[in-house]
Amino acid sequence: MIKVLKKAKERTEADRSALRRSVSEIIDDVIKNGDAALQEYNRKFDDCHRDALLISKAEIKKAYDKVSDAEVSDMKQAAANIRAFAQAQRETVGSLEDFSPAEGISLGHKVIAVDSCCCYVPGGGYPLYSTALMLGIPAKVAGVRRVAACSPVIKGTADIHPKTLVAMDIAGIDEIYAVGGAQAIAAFSYGTEQIEPVNLIVGPGNSFVTEAKRQCYGKVGIDFVAGPSEVLVIADRQADAEIIAADLLAQSEHDREAKGLLVTTDETLGRAVGAAVGRQLPALDTEEIARSSWTDFGEILLADTLEEAVAFANEYAPEHLEINVEAAEQTWVVDALQNYGSLFIGGNTAEVFGDYASGTNHTLPTLGAARYTGGVWVGTFLKICTHQSMSRTAMMEIAPLVSRLARGEGLTGHARAAEIRMEKDQGKSES
Repeated sequence: MIKVLKKAKERTEADRSALRRSVSEIIDDVIKNGDAALQEYNRKFDDCHRDALLISKAEIKKAYDKVSDAEVSDMKQAAANIRAFAQAQRETVGSLEDFSPAEGISLGHKVIAVDSCCCYVPGGGYPLYSTALMLGIPAKVAGVRRVAACSPVIKGTADIHPKTLVAMDIAGIDEIYAVGGAQAIAAFSYGTEQIEPVNLIVGPGNSFVTEAKRQCYGKVGIDFVAGPSEVLVIADRQADAEIIAADLLAQSEHDREAKGLLVTTDETLGRAVGAAVGRQLPALDTEEIARSSWTDFGEILLADTLEEAVAFANEYAPEHLEINVEAAEQTWVVDALQNYGSLFIGGNTAEVFGDYASGTNHTLPTLGAARYTGGVWVGTFLKICTHQSMSRTAMMEIAPLVSRLARGEGLTGHARAAEIRMEKDQGKSES
């Protein structure tokens, strides 16, 4: 039986009707008024008065002048790891040719990149330039012909944060636009005078961006609908309380609704982690947000056994899952886990390493979505499209079966499409 050492506030589904209406109105406005609507929203939300939404090459060059050589080098090093892993992933996804379930039938599939995508890179309180690398690099490795990106400007200016622009350029993004929010999702879904629509939109965002992705899905493909960031740590008595506290706070500082959750089999460790969080909070520049998040949504749970902790994690399906247990227990615990966005194994493997530089992607499913999907990867930008061909003999063999199945469903037209081939073939044989 799970025992609660620190309880989180219940995360209830807020009334979303006002948000849905607001986002729907924004989408309709962009569809009707195009660039004029985007420019007005830029003025309204970000005090941005630029007319040209496309970032010029001169602006990108200027951004490099504002970012130190060391920072550019760090971005390139992280990009190299992300690109190497994406390339390795791409090599696991191959075409299938000439599979034959019966003589004369040839089946297969091709792996085809989507033609275009938009990478949504959040702005807000921090320049989340690492997201530009996480989205743009796998898209380019997948072979997407046109990779666009967008991000809100720094409030009161006409400029996207220079670090974000540099990261987008390092990622190889083809087009960059100074627009954010639900209006950006609408623009890349339906198109405006300056923005050509895309086939797929990926990337995290605030509640307006998330709701816009939900409403535009179908007109455009999306990765998934994501909520507040979350980490779940499974730990036993050998784990270091200070390290776990730091990992929980790393998630807590994202925003006030982020969640850090520890499930431990050792009550002493659980209470030590709670105390360590309290000691570490004042040292954070983001203390106010992290403290609010931890107070409201942080949680420490005590499990009787590791089996119980694993069962809890599989049901919760966290975005990030850390395993910090005895080496002798590690293999079976990892094998038993099924639902997570990304897994971090052992005390040396901080979740933040995956956030920035190890190579795996940090754009991951939240709020239980890991029960049915993984995170963004090179395959997000690929389609598996089947094909088939048949010999005359194979056609004559399968057509009666298809005719019977179709007539069983009452679909005479389907049946006739099979039968007419048999009739014409028999006619040729008789003549």
